[in-house]
Amino acid sequence: MSLKQQITEDMKTAMRAKDVSRLSAIRMLLAAIKQREVDERIELDDEQILTVIEKMLKQRRDSLSQYEAANRQDLADVEKLEITVLQTYLPQPLTDAEVAALLDQAVEASGAAGMKDMGKVMAILKPQITGRADAAKVSALVKAKLS
Repeated sequence: MSLKQQITEDMKTAMRAKDVSRLSAIRMLLAAIKQREVDERIELDDEQILTVIEKMLKQRRDSLSQYEAANRQDLADVEKLEITVLQTYLPQPLTDAEVAALLDQAVEASGAAGMKDMGKVMAILKPQITGRADAAKVSALVKAKLS
């Protein structure tokens, strides 16, 4: 079953269970997927859907920190719920050791010698870490390794 089909089935389950908050988060996700499909005139595959989910998670985390800073616990709780729902569709996250091993393989495969080769290394790593590790953290590790 594709990720999009799984999300649709989860929406139906939430409807049957009358779980309004979960249903709202899933509908928001499906709307974002559909919007990207319409904008780009393509059918998204699982990897592209994971990219959409990661983008939405980043937005929710940013909003959460702002709401907490403003003492708006009611809005922060909504964001936390949405983050929880979105995270259920991500694959198992990579451990630090697995990320380090992938980084070493990518550096070796690209023949990277310095910071000018960071793009080559990230191009190799990106498909392997999508949905499984924070790209910003991996990017920082690549910078540290190449400098």
